[in-house]
Amino acid sequence: MLEFLKTYKLYLFFAVLAMVFYGAFGYDLQRSDFVKLISLYGALFFIAYLLIEKWKLPFIWLAVLGIVFRLVFIVAIPNLSQDFYRFLWDGRLLVQRVNPYLFTPETYLNTTSWSVINSDILVAQAEALYHGMGNLNASHYSNYPPLNQLCFGIAAFFSGKSILGSVVVLRIIIILADIGILYFGKKLLEDLKLPVQNIFWYFLSPFIIIELTGNLHFEGVMLFFVVWSLYLLHKGKWFWAAVLLGLSVSVKLLPLLFLPLFFKYILKKEKKEIVISNEERNPIPRSFLYFDRRNATKTIAFYNVTLGTILLTFAPFLSSEFISNFSATIGLWFQNFEFNASVYYVIRWIGFQTVGWNIIGTVGKVLPLIVILILLVLTFFRRNSTTQQLITGILLGVSVYFLLSTTVHPWYIATPLVLSVFTKYRFPIVWSFVVMLSYTAYGADGFSENLWFVAFEYIVVIGFAIWELFYKRVGFKNKTLQEGAF
Repeated sequence: MLEFLKTYKLYLFFAVLAMVFYGAFGYDLQRSDFVKLISLYGALFFIAYLLIEKWKLPFIWLAVLGIVFRLVFIVAIPNLSQDFYRFLWDGRLLVQRVNPYLFTPETYLNTTSWSVINSDILVAQAEALYHGMGNLNASHYSNYPPLNQLCFGIAAFFSGKSILGSVVVLRIIIILADIGILYFGKKLLEDLKLPVQNIFWYFLSPFIIIELTGNLHFEGVMLFFVVWSLYLLHKGKWFWAAVLLGLSVSVKLLPLLFLPLFFKYILKKEKKEIVISNEERNPIPRSFLYFDRRNATKTIAFYNVTLGTILLTFAPFLSSEFISNFSATIGLWFQNFEFNASVYYVIRWIGFQTVGWNIIGTVGKVLPLIVILILLVLTFFRRNSTTQQLITGILLGVSVYFLLSTTVHPWYIATPLVLSVFTKYRFPIVWSFVVMLSYTAYGADGFSENLWFVAFEYIVVIGFAIWELFYKRVGFKNKTLQEGAF
């Protein structure tokens, strides 16, 4: 034992130090204390770099550390986001067989209105949940898809009268999802012949541990189904891959965006053949895309199964009132809310200079159309014949979507981050660090965004992405040409 401690004392010291920092983050941090927040986060990010890249510790060590760091938060009340109060509210309605999409918390607290609807339904700790989620959240209908609601319902079923107990249940679900990402992510990396250590830029990332496990955001559950789906698709098991992709949409709607990118991957497959060089008679592998009628049938079936799974999960809630409420709430994200945006803030400034007012109502309708156009370009004009090319296309599409969005909360970056571990691009890792600058908006005097920090965040991210997409690739090609590789 002493020999073990002597050999690994440096690694253990930094692991314990990380646990202390995570404890401080979870139990002794106010969101308004940005200096403490960014100091702790910077230290944790540096320790993660040491563990993953510098020391390259064994897989099992890093896996255990990732779980232990998450367990530090097990009884912590989220301190960077208040969304979980709405999760608990929806779950407590669901276990009483009340459709959470049809009523707002404000409706419930208006005793006159609620008594007309159903006076027998009681939400435990209603006042605490209402004040915790805030007036803005409480005044809108729920926009969390059905499988996400199921997670909320599980928390309410096991601990419906305790806020802390419900938080623990939700946190266990998120931790289990992350372990699933670790498992299937490792298998996919092995099949793609990529370093399995890459997965720890998700699993051991302080960004993921803090934003998902710590603050109870369900991107991790969505990404569990996405990664599992990609692994099965890589293995040729398209039916179950489609089912899992549909389930991911039922947790978060984001995967709907990159559904078109699967079209070319399934429809046209890469075929390799060996050709003989005329000059040197050397065998040279050559690959090309080919079209098979069976692939066309498979493509149609893939989309039918995916959409069918989505509809099946939504079926218990479907009604004209649900469609109206759900779509209206989703629309608010594009036409009313704005936070940590990039391109949109530039357009907004131009609007103020030209017409004199905030043009979010108009821009919020146009930007999604531009995103769809870009996704179609990536679908039909980009080579997506291999699994890695497909994932790279999804990464680029999702990144463009966030760059054109009016609202980009920090936890949204979990999606490009996990996708990046299966590609050669690392700009999402940089993004997962600088996105924390957005918390400067939550000061002691209330909410007020510092646009200089927002500008710095996106200049760094976009600059790094451009370097990786263009200059880094050119530099690599020039180097290999000088070495006579081509």
